Amino acid sequence: MASAVTMRDVLAARQRLAAHIRRTPLAESPSLTQRSGHPILLKCEHHQTTGSFKLRGATNAVLALGPDARARGVVAASTGNHGRALAQAARAAGTRAVVCMSALVPANKVEAIAALGAETRIVGRSQDDAQLEVDRLAAEDGLVDIPPFDRREVIAGQGTLGLEIIEEAPELEAVLVPLSGGGLIAGVALAVKTLSPQTRIVGVSMERGAAMIACLAAGRPVEVTELETLADSLGGGIGLANRHTFSMVRDLVDETITLSEREIAAGIVHAYGAEREVIEGAAAVGIGAILAGKFIPKGLTALVLSGRNIDMAVHAAIIAGTHVPAGETA
Repeated sequence: MASAVTMRDVLAARQRLAAHIRRTPLAESPSLTQRSGHPILLKCEHHQTTGSFKLRGATNAVLALGPDARARGVVAASTGNHGRALAQAARAAGTRAVVCMSALVPANKVEAIAALGAETRIVGRSQDDAQLEVDRLAAEDGLVDIPPFDRREVIAGQGTLGLEIIEEAPELEAVLVPLSGGGLIAGVALAVKTLSPQTRIVGVSMERGAAMIACLAAGRPVEVTELETLADSLGGGIGLANRHTFSMVRDLVDETITLSEREIAAGIVHAYGAEREVIEGAAAVGIGAILAGKFIPKGLTALVLSGRNIDMAVHAAIIAGTHVPAGETA
């Protein structure tokens, strides 16, 4: 079945976003290149305004709204970064934003969303719990739901990141992309595969609650228990009524990998020590996969560093070696 999201959507998103986002660097990692024996490029999307790739999809979705919808305001469930991006996009457009999150979302991310002028609501302990409040606000207050991944404009916005990668490195053998609800990897895969069909797309997630991977194994969207993880941005389900990302990931992604909490932490440590970059757990999974030997590069490879919005006290503990991984005891 043909995807509802097309390359035309991605190209339209790029034009729409031109004045609103940064074109982030694609830089070689000497340390990972030396380690793997193949050139490894880092797509530094953590340098994006608001500190993550989410600004692309959220801004594209808000800008695509008609005047009436924009006047009503927007609402979304979020694990943090989408909410921050939506708050930024809504403030720029002069519209109301409400972001619903579970109690598992780190306090620093909640505070950053509120600082951008959005209303924040903490509901339950999962993305699904937060979505119930989103559904209520959409029904009762007329707010427009801008979900973090399963919306055409969001996927197309994230696809602009894939365009930037493949335009700068057309000979890529593989791209490693953090995998959660699938908005990022679906958009990136669509753009990359359209321009370079032979390039492999590899999704990387955490062992604790990797919803999309569980759904792929089941052959359909299923409920997955959300667990505490260092890769908190990759938490949450994909929605039992998933319209776009499940089928796109199933059809466009070549391989998936999961990492332990310690392997994710090793990615954060390497990014800081060898690359001089501060990144969050979700952004570190590509590096972690190479360091753990779970992905063996076969040629020119790009890793998407998706965000930097980590609690700096947690980051300091990881670098110092005192952080206790989720699921373990001190």
